[in-house]
Amino acid sequence: MNAVHFGAGNIGRGFLGQLYSESGFSTTFVEAVPSVVDALNARGTYVIEIAEEKPGRVLVERVSAVIASDLDEVARAVSTADIASTAVGVNALPKIADALAKGLEIRFGQGGGPLDVIVCENLIHAGTFLREHVRSHLPPQWHGALDEKVGFVEASIGRMVPTVPVSKREQDPLWIAVEAYCELPVDAEAFRGPIPPIKHLKPIQPFEAYVERKLFIHNMGHATAAYLGYLAGYEFVWEAMEDPSVRNVTAMAMSDSALALSRRHGLDRGDLNGHVLDLLRRFGNKALGDQILRVAADPIRKLGTNDRFMGAIRMCLENEVAPLILAKGAAAALKFDPESDPSALKLQQMIQQRGIATVVREFAADEAVASAVLQAVTPN
Repeated sequence: MNAVHFGAGNIGRGFLGQLYSESGFSTTFVEAVPSVVDALNARGTYVIEIAEEKPGRVLVERVSAVIASDLDEVARAVSTADIASTAVGVNALPKIADALAKGLEIRFGQGGGPLDVIVCENLIHAGTFLREHVRSHLPPQWHGALDEKVGFVEASIGRMVPTVPVSKREQDPLWIAVEAYCELPVDAEAFRGPIPPIKHLKPIQPFEAYVERKLFIHNMGHATAAYLGYLAGYEFVWEAMEDPSVRNVTAMAMSDSALALSRRHGLDRGDLNGHVLDLLRRFGNKALGDQILRVAADPIRKLGTNDRFMGAIRMCLENEVAPLILAKGAAAALKFDPESDPSALKLQQMIQQRGIATVVREFAADEAVASAVLQAVTPN
Protein backbone atom coordinates (compact mmCIF):
# COMPACT_ATOMS: atom_id res chain seq x y z
CA MET A 1 0.00 0.00 0.00
CA ASN A 2 1.21 3.47 -0.90
CA ALA A 3 0.71 6.74 0.98
CA VAL A 4 1.45 10.24 -0.28
CA HIS A 5 1.96 12.87 2.37
CA PHE A 6 2.29 16.59 1.64
CA GLY A 7 4.81 18.16 4.00
CA ALA A 8 7.84 16.37 5.48
CA GLY A 9 7.97 18.70 8.46
CA ASN A 10 7.21 18.21 12.13
CA ILE A 11 3.82 16.52 11.81
CA GLY A 12 4.64 14.79 8.51
CA ARG A 13 7.82 13.08 9.64
CA GLY A 14 7.04 13.20 13.34
CA PHE A 15 3.57 11.67 13.19
CA LEU A 16 2.04 10.57 9.87
CA GLY A 17 5.27 8.90 8.75
CA GLN A 18 5.27 6.78 11.90
CA LEU A 19 1.62 5.76 11.50
CA TYR A 20 2.11 4.75 7.86
CA SER A 21 5.31 2.85 8.63
CA GLU A 22 3.77 0.93 11.52
CA SER A 23 0.82 0.05 9.25
CA GLY A 24 2.98 -1.39 6.44
CA PHE A 25 2.60 1.49 3.97
CA SER A 26 5.33 2.87 1.72
CA THR A 27 5.29 6.65 2.07
CA THR A 28 6.16 9.28 -0.51
CA PHE A 29 6.66 12.70 1.07
CA VAL A 30 6.02 15.81 -1.01
CA GLU A 31 8.43 18.41 0.36
CA ALA A 32 9.77 21.84 -0.65
CA VAL A 33 13.14 21.62 1.15
CA PRO A 34 15.71 19.92 -1.14
CA SER A 35 17.98 18.71 1.67
CA VAL A 36 15.07 16.86 3.29
CA VAL A 37 14.04 15.32 -0.04
CA ASP A 38 17.59 14.19 -0.76
CA ALA A 39 18.06 12.68 2.71
CA LEU A 40 14.78 10.75 2.58
CA ASN A 41 15.64 9.31 -0.84
CA ALA A 42 19.22 8.47 0.13
CA ARG A 43 18.30 6.64 3.34
CA GLY A 44 14.79 5.30 2.89
CA THR A 45 14.37 5.41 6.69
CA TYR A 46 14.67 7.83 9.60
CA VAL A 47 14.38 7.76 13.38
CA ILE A 48 11.90 9.58 15.62
CA GLU A 49 13.10 10.44 19.12
CA ILE A 50 10.38 10.07 21.77
CA ALA A 51 10.95 12.96 24.19
CA GLU A 52 9.60 11.78 27.52
CA GLU A 53 10.98 11.19 31.01
CA LYS A 54 11.82 7.71 29.73
CA PRO A 55 12.97 8.43 26.15
CA GLY A 56 12.59 6.02 23.25
CA ARG A 57 13.16 5.75 19.50
CA VAL A 58 10.95 4.72 16.58
CA LEU A 59 12.32 3.61 13.20
CA VAL A 60 10.25 4.82 10.24
CA GLU A 61 10.79 2.66 7.14
CA ARG A 62 9.88 2.54 3.44
CA VAL A 63 10.04 6.30 2.83
CA SER A 64 10.95 8.38 -0.22
CA ALA A 65 10.29 11.94 -1.36
CA VAL A 66 9.62 14.17 -4.36
CA ILE A 67 10.28 17.88 -4.55
CA ALA A 68 7.05 19.86 -4.28
CA SER A 69 7.82 22.02 -7.32
CA ASP A 70 7.84 18.98 -9.65
CA LEU A 71 4.09 18.97 -10.28
CA ASP A 72 4.21 16.11 -12.79
CA GLU A 73 6.07 13.80 -10.38
CA VAL A 74 3.75 14.72 -7.52
CA ALA A 75 0.72 14.14 -9.73
CA ARG A 76 1.97 10.67 -10.69
CA ALA A 77 2.36 9.76 -7.02
CA VAL A 78 -1.16 10.97 -6.20
CA SER A 79 -2.66 9.13 -9.17
CA THR A 80 -1.65 5.72 -7.79
CA ALA A 81 -1.83 6.36 -4.01
CA ASP A 82 -3.95 4.27 -1.66
CA ILE A 83 -4.18 7.15 0.83
CA ALA A 84 -3.00 10.78 0.91
CA SER A 85 -2.59 13.32 3.69
CA THR A 86 -1.45 16.88 4.33
CA ALA A 87 0.37 18.72 7.12
CA VAL A 88 1.64 21.86 5.41
CA GLY A 89 0.03 24.62 7.45
CA VAL A 90 -3.20 26.43 6.69
CA ASN A 91 -1.57 29.14 4.59
CA ALA A 92 0.12 26.57 2.33
CA LEU A 93 -2.98 24.47 1.60
CA PRO A 94 -3.90 26.44 -1.56
CA LYS A 95 -0.36 25.88 -2.86
CA ILE A 96 -0.74 22.09 -2.97
CA ALA A 97 -4.17 22.14 -4.63
CA ASP A 98 -2.80 22.29 -8.18
CA ALA A 99 -0.64 19.17 -7.77
CA LEU A 100 -3.48 17.32 -6.08
CA ALA A 101 -5.83 18.27 -8.91
CA LYS A 102 -3.36 17.11 -11.59
CA GLY A 103 -2.97 13.77 -9.83
CA LEU A 104 -6.71 13.32 -9.48
CA GLU A 105 -7.25 14.17 -13.16
CA ILE A 106 -4.83 11.39 -14.14
CA ARG A 107 -6.50 9.04 -11.64
CA PHE A 108 -10.01 9.78 -12.92
CA GLY A 109 -8.89 9.45 -16.55
CA GLN A 110 -7.48 6.00 -15.85
CA GLY A 111 -10.64 4.88 -14.07
CA GLY A 112 -8.96 4.79 -10.68
CA GLY A 113 -10.85 4.17 -7.47
CA PRO A 114 -11.64 6.49 -4.59
CA LEU A 115 -8.89 8.42 -2.81
CA ASP A 116 -9.16 9.80 0.69
CA VAL A 117 -7.02 12.77 1.77
CA ILE A 118 -6.51 13.15 5.52
CA VAL A 119 -6.25 16.89 6.16
CA CYS A 120 -4.07 17.46 9.24
CA GLU A 121 -4.41 21.21 9.65
CA ASN A 122 -5.52 23.50 12.48
CA LEU A 123 -8.55 24.89 10.67
CA ILE A 124 -12.24 24.19 11.19
CA HIS A 125 -13.73 22.90 7.92
CA ALA A 126 -10.23 22.38 6.50
CA GLY A 127 -11.56 19.55 4.32
CA THR A 128 -14.10 21.78 2.60
CA PHE A 129 -11.49 24.51 2.23
CA LEU A 130 -9.03 22.19 0.45
CA ARG A 131 -11.74 20.53 -1.68
CA GLU A 132 -12.80 23.88 -3.12
CA HIS A 133 -9.23 24.88 -3.91
CA VAL A 134 -8.68 21.56 -5.69
CA ARG A 135 -11.96 22.05 -7.58
CA SER A 136 -10.71 25.41 -8.88
CA HIS A 137 -7.81 23.60 -10.60
CA LEU A 138 -9.87 20.74 -12.07
CA PRO A 139 -11.62 20.84 -15.46
CA PRO A 140 -15.43 20.98 -14.91
CA GLN A 141 -15.84 17.49 -16.37
CA TRP A 142 -14.19 16.04 -13.24
CA HIS A 143 -16.09 18.00 -10.60
CA GLY A 144 -18.64 15.24 -10.12
CA ALA A 145 -15.89 12.65 -9.68
CA LEU A 146 -14.19 14.92 -7.15
CA ASP A 147 -17.31 14.93 -4.96
CA GLU A 148 -18.12 11.25 -5.43
CA LYS A 149 -14.68 9.66 -5.25
CA VAL A 150 -12.43 11.92 -3.16
CA GLY A 151 -12.81 12.26 0.59
CA PHE A 152 -11.24 15.25 2.32
CA VAL A 153 -11.07 13.84 5.82
CA GLU A 154 -10.51 16.31 8.64
CA ALA A 155 -8.18 15.20 11.43
CA SER A 156 -7.42 16.47 14.90
CA ILE A 157 -3.66 16.57 15.54
CA GLY A 158 -2.93 16.22 19.24
CA ARG A 159 0.72 15.14 19.16
CA MET A 160 3.08 17.98 20.09
CA VAL A 161 6.28 18.35 18.06
CA PRO A 162 8.72 21.12 19.06
CA THR A 163 10.88 23.11 16.69
CA VAL A 164 14.04 21.26 15.68
CA PRO A 165 17.12 23.12 17.00
CA VAL A 166 19.26 24.61 14.25
CA SER A 167 22.28 22.62 15.43
CA LYS A 168 20.34 19.36 15.10
CA ARG A 169 18.96 20.31 11.67
CA GLU A 170 22.45 21.13 10.42
CA GLN A 171 23.77 17.78 11.62
CA ASP A 172 20.83 15.81 10.25
CA PRO A 173 17.93 17.28 8.21
CA LEU A 174 15.73 14.34 9.23
CA TRP A 175 16.22 14.61 13.00
CA ILE A 176 12.88 14.87 14.81
CA ALA A 177 11.66 14.58 18.41
CA VAL A 178 8.05 14.20 19.54
CA GLU A 179 5.97 13.42 22.60
CA ALA A 180 4.70 9.86 23.09
CA TYR A 181 0.99 10.70 22.50
CA CYS A 182 0.06 8.95 19.24
CA GLU A 183 -3.65 9.08 18.33
CA LEU A 184 -5.10 10.43 15.08
CA PRO A 185 -8.83 11.19 15.42
CA VAL A 186 -10.49 11.62 12.01
CA ASP A 187 -13.96 12.34 10.63
CA ALA A 188 -15.41 8.88 9.99
CA GLU A 189 -18.20 10.26 7.79
CA ALA A 190 -15.85 11.97 5.32
CA PHE A 191 -14.25 8.85 3.78
CA ARG A 192 -15.24 7.93 0.22
CA GLY A 193 -13.42 4.59 0.26
CA PRO A 194 -13.09 2.02 3.05
CA ILE A 195 -11.46 3.41 6.19
CA PRO A 196 -7.79 2.41 5.76
CA PRO A 197 -6.03 0.03 8.17
CA ILE A 198 -3.78 2.65 9.75
CA LYS A 199 -2.60 2.09 13.30
CA HIS A 200 -3.61 4.75 15.85
CA LEU A 201 -6.31 6.05 13.46
CA LYS A 202 -9.44 6.88 15.47
CA PRO A 203 -12.53 7.37 13.25
CA ILE A 204 -15.13 9.48 15.09
CA GLN A 205 -18.75 10.25 14.28
CA PRO A 206 -19.90 13.02 14.54
CA PHE A 207 -16.57 14.85 14.37
CA GLU A 208 -17.40 18.54 14.90
CA ALA A 209 -17.28 18.30 18.69
CA TYR A 210 -13.84 16.69 18.52
CA VAL A 211 -12.48 19.45 16.26
CA GLU A 212 -13.76 22.09 18.67
CA ARG A 213 -12.30 20.19 21.63
CA LYS A 214 -8.88 20.32 19.97
CA LEU A 215 -9.12 24.00 18.96
CA PHE A 216 -10.91 25.47 21.98
CA ILE A 217 -9.25 23.42 24.74
CA HIS A 218 -5.89 22.10 23.49
CA ASN A 219 -4.85 24.86 21.08
CA MET A 220 -6.34 27.65 23.18
CA GLY A 221 -4.72 26.38 26.38
CA HIS A 222 -1.35 25.84 24.73
CA ALA A 223 -1.43 29.35 23.26
CA THR A 224 -2.53 30.88 26.55
CA ALA A 225 0.45 29.30 28.34
CA ALA A 226 2.77 30.50 25.58
CA TYR A 227 1.59 34.11 25.47
CA LEU A 228 1.54 34.49 29.26
CA GLY A 229 4.91 32.75 29.41
CA TYR A 230 6.33 35.14 26.82
CA LEU A 231 5.22 38.16 28.85
CA ALA A 232 6.84 36.58 31.92
CA GLY A 233 10.15 36.17 30.07
CA TYR A 234 10.29 32.39 29.69
CA GLU A 235 11.80 30.50 26.74
CA PHE A 236 10.07 27.12 27.08
CA VAL A 237 6.45 26.17 27.68
CA TRP A 238 7.42 23.87 30.54
CA GLU A 239 8.99 26.85 32.33
CA ALA A 240 5.75 28.78 31.99
CA MET A 241 3.79 25.82 33.34
CA GLU A 242 5.95 25.79 36.47
CA ASP A 243 4.90 29.39 37.18
CA PRO A 244 1.72 29.12 39.33
CA SER A 245 0.24 32.31 37.88
CA VAL A 246 0.57 31.06 34.30
CA ARG A 247 -0.52 27.52 35.10
CA ASN A 248 -3.59 28.63 37.06
CA VAL A 249 -4.85 30.99 34.35
CA THR A 250 -4.23 28.34 31.68
CA ALA A 251 -6.02 25.65 33.69
CA MET A 252 -9.03 27.86 34.46
CA ALA A 253 -9.34 29.02 30.86
CA MET A 254 -9.29 25.43 29.62
CA SER A 255 -11.83 24.39 32.28
CA ASP A 256 -14.20 27.21 31.28
CA SER A 257 -13.90 26.20 27.62
CA ALA A 258 -14.53 22.56 28.57
CA LEU A 259 -17.71 23.53 30.43
CA ALA A 260 -19.00 25.48 27.42
CA LEU A 261 -18.11 22.62 25.08
CA SER A 262 -19.93 20.10 27.27
CA ARG A 263 -23.05 22.27 27.20
CA ARG A 264 -22.86 22.83 23.44
CA HIS A 265 -22.41 19.19 22.44
CA GLY A 266 -23.62 17.22 25.46
CA LEU A 267 -20.12 15.83 26.11
CA ASP A 268 -19.27 14.22 29.44
CA ARG A 269 -17.86 16.90 31.74
CA GLY A 270 -15.73 14.39 33.66
CA ASP A 271 -14.08 13.17 30.46
CA LEU A 272 -13.33 16.74 29.40
CA ASN A 273 -11.86 17.60 32.81
CA GLY A 274 -9.64 14.53 32.56
CA HIS A 275 -8.54 15.70 29.12
CA VAL A 276 -7.64 19.13 30.56
CA LEU A 277 -5.54 17.56 33.31
CA ASP A 278 -3.71 15.35 30.81
CA LEU A 279 -2.97 18.35 28.58
CA LEU A 280 -1.61 20.35 31.52
CA ARG A 281 0.74 17.45 32.24
CA ARG A 282 1.84 17.27 28.61
CA PHE A 283 2.39 21.03 28.37
CA GLY A 284 4.82 20.67 31.28
CA ASN A 285 6.96 17.98 29.56
CA LYS A 286 10.54 19.22 30.04
CA ALA A 287 12.01 16.56 27.74
CA LEU A 288 9.98 17.90 24.82
CA GLY A 289 11.67 21.31 25.08
CA ASP A 290 8.78 23.04 23.31
CA GLN A 291 9.67 26.70 22.70
CA ILE A 292 7.26 29.51 23.51
CA LEU A 293 8.09 31.31 20.26
CA ARG A 294 6.94 28.25 18.27
CA VAL A 295 3.66 27.82 20.12
CA ALA A 296 2.88 31.54 20.10
CA ALA A 297 3.87 32.13 16.46
CA ASP A 298 1.48 33.91 14.06
CA PRO A 299 -0.77 35.72 16.58
CA ILE A 300 -2.92 37.26 13.83
CA ARG A 301 -4.11 33.81 12.78
CA LYS A 302 -4.56 32.67 16.38
CA LEU A 303 -6.68 35.75 17.11
CA GLY A 304 -8.87 35.05 14.08
CA THR A 305 -12.66 35.33 14.33
CA ASN A 306 -13.26 31.58 14.55
CA ASP A 307 -9.89 30.49 15.90
CA ARG A 308 -8.82 29.37 19.38
CA PHE A 309 -9.44 32.58 21.35
CA MET A 310 -12.34 34.42 19.72
CA GLY A 311 -14.10 31.16 18.85
CA ALA A 312 -13.80 29.82 22.40
CA ILE A 313 -14.95 33.11 23.94
CA ARG A 314 -17.98 33.15 21.63
CA MET A 315 -18.76 29.54 22.55
CA CYS A 316 -18.60 30.45 26.25
CA LEU A 317 -20.93 33.41 25.82
CA GLU A 318 -23.41 31.31 23.82
CA ASN A 319 -23.46 28.69 26.59
CA GLU A 320 -23.65 30.99 29.63
CA VAL A 321 -20.03 30.55 30.73
CA ALA A 322 -18.18 33.74 31.74
CA PRO A 323 -15.09 34.02 29.49
CA LEU A 324 -13.16 36.52 31.63
CA ILE A 325 -10.27 34.16 32.44
CA LEU A 326 -10.13 32.81 28.89
CA ALA A 327 -9.98 36.38 27.55
CA LYS A 328 -6.68 36.89 29.40
CA GLY A 329 -5.00 34.64 26.85
CA ALA A 330 -6.27 36.77 23.98
CA ALA A 331 -5.16 39.92 25.81
CA ALA A 332 -1.68 38.45 26.20
CA ALA A 333 -1.58 37.52 22.50
CA LEU A 334 -2.17 41.19 21.64
CA LYS A 335 1.11 42.03 23.43
CA PHE A 336 3.21 39.38 21.66
CA ASP A 337 5.95 41.35 19.87
CA PRO A 338 9.16 39.40 19.10
CA GLU A 339 11.09 40.85 16.17
CA SER A 340 11.54 37.35 14.73
CA ASP A 341 7.79 36.92 14.07
CA PRO A 342 6.45 38.89 11.05
CA SER A 343 2.84 38.31 12.14
CA ALA A 344 3.57 39.72 15.60
CA LEU A 345 5.21 42.81 14.12
CA LYS A 346 2.27 43.33 11.76
CA LEU A 347 -0.14 42.98 14.69
CA GLN A 348 1.71 45.64 16.68
CA GLN A 349 1.66 47.93 13.66
CA MET A 350 -2.12 47.42 13.30
CA ILE A 351 -2.63 48.30 16.97
CA GLN A 352 -0.45 51.43 16.71
CA GLN A 353 -2.21 52.65 13.58
CA ARG A 354 -5.85 51.85 14.40
CA GLY A 355 -5.96 51.44 18.17
CA ILE A 356 -6.40 48.25 20.15
CA ALA A 357 -10.18 48.53 20.47
CA THR A 358 -10.66 48.72 16.70
CA VAL A 359 -8.29 45.81 16.07
CA VAL A 360 -9.98 43.63 18.68
CA ARG A 361 -13.42 44.37 17.21
CA GLU A 362 -12.14 43.42 13.75
CA PHE A 363 -10.82 40.09 15.05
CA ALA A 364 -13.88 39.35 17.18
CA ALA A 365 -16.56 40.34 14.64
CA ASP A 366 -18.91 40.36 17.63
CA GLU A 367 -19.34 43.15 20.16
CA ALA A 368 -19.83 40.83 23.14
CA VAL A 369 -16.67 38.87 22.31
CA ALA A 370 -14.71 42.09 21.77
CA SER A 371 -15.99 43.49 25.06
CA ALA A 372 -14.72 40.44 26.98
CA VAL A 373 -11.25 40.76 25.44
CA LEU A 374 -11.05 44.52 25.95
CA GLN A 375 -12.02 44.10 29.58
CA ALA A 376 -9.05 41.76 29.95
CA VAL A 377 -6.78 44.22 28.14
CA THR A 378 -7.81 47.18 30.31
CA PRO A 379 -9.35 45.75 33.51
CA ASN A 380 -11.39 48.07 35.69
